[in-house]
Amino acid sequence: MRERARRAHTHMQTRHRSEGRNKDAGTNAKDTIWQGNEKQELNLSYQDLGDPFQQENFLRILRRLIRVEKLQLVDNSLANLSSVLLPRCTMLNLHRNHLACLRQLPKLPAVEHLCLSDNAVGSLGGLGALRDGPLRSLILTRNPVTFTQDYRARVFLCLPKLEILDGIPKLPEDSRPTRLQFPESARMCSIL
Repeated sequence: MRERARRAHTHMQTRHRSEGRNKDAGTNAKDTIWQGNEKQELNLSYQDLGDPFQQENFLRILRRLIRVEKLQLVDNSLANLSSVLLPRCTMLNLHRNHLACLRQLPKLPAVEHLCLSDNAVGSLGGLGALRDGPLRSLILTRNPVTFTQDYRARVFLCLPKLEILDGIPKLPEDSRPTRLQFPESARMCSIL
C-alpha cells in the first residue's frame, strides 16, 4: 500500500514539474504529450474514427509523435498511414484496422516488433521497405496474405533478419523455399 502511495506521489510531482516547464515554454501538458516530447509509450486505440475529418486529424496527431517508442493503434479503422514517419518507434500495434497493403504502413526505420493482425493485407508488396531495418517480430495473422503459397518462406526471404513470424520462431523449413526457386512454368502440368 505504501509503495502505491509513493508511486502516486512521485507521479504527481513529475506531472507538476512537467506542467511547470510547459507553462514556461508557452504550451500545455496535453500539447507536449501529443508532440511526443514527454510520452515514449502511447496507447491511442479504439478512437472510433468513423468520419474522414476525424481520420485526418488523427493522422495529423500521429505525424507529431516523433519521439514515441511504443505505439498502440488497435481498432481505429486506419487504412493508410504512409504519410506518417515514426523515427523512434520500436513497437507498433496496428491490430484490427483496415490496412490492405503493406505500402500503407508508416515509415518505421527503428521498428523491431510490428503487429498487423486482423487487417486486409492481401499481398507482400511493400514488405521490402522493412528489409534494412531492425525488424525481429512480425504478426500478420488473420490477413488474406497468410493463405499465399509458401507464405512463411516468402516473408523470411524478404526479411532475412526476421526472427519470429506470427508468433512462431523461424523454422529450418522457412529458409528453404523449394517452390520459390523454380519458375512458374515448372510447377505446371501439361495434359496432352
